Amino acid sequence: MSIFQKVLDGAAEEITLTLEHILEMHDEPEAKLIKAMRYAVLDGGKRIRPFLTLATADLFNVRRERALKVAAAIEMVHCYSLVHDDLPSMDDDELRRGKPTCHNKFGEATAILAGDALLTKAFEVLAGADTHPDAQVRSDLVMALAKAAGPEGMVGGQMLDLIAESENLNTPEITRLQSMKTGMLIAVSCETGAILGEASDSSKQALIAYAHDLGLAFQIIDDLLDAEGNENTVGKKTGKDKEAGKATFVSLLGVDRARDQAQVLVAQACERLDFFGEKAEPLKRIAQFVITRSA
Repeated sequence: MSIFQKVLDGAAEEITLTLEHILEMHDEPEAKLIKAMRYAVLDGGKRIRPFLTLATADLFNVRRERALKVAAAIEMVHCYSLVHDDLPSMDDDELRRGKPTCHNKFGEATAILAGDALLTKAFEVLAGADTHPDAQVRSDLVMALAKAAGPEGMVGGQMLDLIAESENLNTPEITRLQSMKTGMLIAVSCETGAILGEASDSSKQALIAYAHDLGLAFQIIDDLLDAEGNENTVGKKTGKDKEAGKATFVSLLGVDRARDQAQVLVAQACERLDFFGEKAEPLKRIAQFVITRSA
């Protein structure tokens, strides 16, 4: 195991412990909902988005407990989106991270409620006074995540993804789709670390530009894994995009050009971090991790 993998695993464990505390079980009648929420967020996942928040916050010497709360909020939004994406009315997936999807485990209605609850709980965490003492910082965190997750971001991108099943999209349209569906949450993962650190506008812009390139590279690798990956390794059904006749970076560029483009994007993303010097090394390492992952 590489030194960076140990760092990534350590951060993932911190995030999991934070999520366990936020989603503490109890004996009330609605406990089934909490159990479904915990099922969706606690078992599995690489925690790339929350790692980005932690690594970005470290650039500005943010207190770890504050960064962990924000990182956990972002992971809850990410996991809510996976629960809803897996539903029969959306992607209709049976596996997620190598185990039954939330709706297969708890039923469709409970899965919908679990996703709703994860989304709203995330904003409760961001708005809490123990996340940051400055109300303006908390307000900025809420606004940033709301924009990234809403109709101009992740949810809007999911709508475009549904449209892509029946319409032929070109490369610029696919790029916009993925910048919204995948890229916006990756971008806000970096932006929130800067907000916590009350960073300068130039610092925020450098991080958002880095995250934009990283988000596209991440999605290209996702497309490659869907086209070439093994279901047992990836942890979910593969080949779905081709079956649905959906345009992707791989279908438009081909496997080799798509992989080359991902490498170009990651190199470009890392260059944008030169602004921060050696402190940005963890962000450069996670970018390299993204294009070499197998799941």
